[in-house]
Amino acid sequence: MNAVIRAITLRASQEKNWEVIGSINAFDGILNEPNEIAVLDEKRVGGIHIRGGTIIGTTNKGGPFAWPIKNPDGTWGSADRSDEMLRRLQYLGVDAVINIGGDGSQAISQKFYEKGLNIIGVPKTIDNDLSATDFTFGFQTAVQEATTAVDKLVTTADSHNRVLILEVMGRYAGWIALHAAVAGGAHVCLIPEIAYDVPKVVERIYQRFDKGRGFAIIVVAEGAKPVEGEMYYEESSETGYKNVRLGGVATKLMKELKDGGLEADMRETVLGHLQRGGTPIAYDRVLATQFGVKAFEMVLEGKYGEMVAYRHPNIVSVPFKEAIAHYNFVDPQSDLVKTARGTGICMGD
Repeated sequence: MNAVIRAITLRASQEKNWEVIGSINAFDGILNEPNEIAVLDEKRVGGIHIRGGTIIGTTNKGGPFAWPIKNPDGTWGSADRSDEMLRRLQYLGVDAVINIGGDGSQAISQKFYEKGLNIIGVPKTIDNDLSATDFTFGFQTAVQEATTAVDKLVTTADSHNRVLILEVMGRYAGWIALHAAVAGGAHVCLIPEIAYDVPKVVERIYQRFDKGRGFAIIVVAEGAKPVEGEMYYEESSETGYKNVRLGGVATKLMKELKDGGLEADMRETVLGHLQRGGTPIAYDRVLATQFGVKAFEMVLEGKYGEMVAYRHPNIVSVPFKEAIAHYNFVDPQSDLVKTARGTGICMGD
């Protein structure tokens, strides 16, 4: 996100009469009292592209259309503050808004566009689950972190003749798990798009052992589920957070494998938020910079109501409605799945 912010600011600095401001913690900075905004110039954004995260903060809770409010009885509800947001933006003299985020953020962008706001979107999610763009920035860095984890697990799995399970993020899509499994040479890859059959997973693992010696690496996406079962998740108790909290499938899978007759020594590793931090790899920095420059040029062209997208080899724009219309699932018949199967990776089916 920092690379996008830097690119927008540097591109805007080449034009006259343009000033870039950042709203602290997404739209919250505009709605907070007093406002929390930061003036972004060449000095302020210098060198930030090598840092993960964002210098202006972010949030995925609440939002202008569902602002958390505490009721008199102590319970929490929500209020629509979108009209107030528009008035505040007008008061600040904001001519255009660039909203960086995933499907939820771009759904908010569409709502604001329908209310008349000059708004442009930039896709950001490590899950790569926006179908209107070939890749979202952050995804490749998350894959690199997951692949590094697989590489490190191989050494201890081999030394101790163990089955090691690595749980990675991705929510309802298996992109991170699939790429990391192929890159890291895993033996089993379980993703939400292909329900797994425990006996078949057990059978594949036993093929890796001879007289108790051998090892196996399983990469499982947090949204994976068995043939006769559901995705493992918990309802969030956080105020303003609508998404369910995924996680814990690795522990669940280990129990399923034991119940399925697997006697090998097993351990699980949940990579968690390590996938979301650190230094962005060069690929993501380049893509994010392209997105940022394109976003500001769309402002100059008045192409509001659209989101920046990568359609190899071009950086283009697509309407918000198209961007959020379909979730970007892994196609079980895709070339990458066929590649995984072709190298002996068990997909659980």
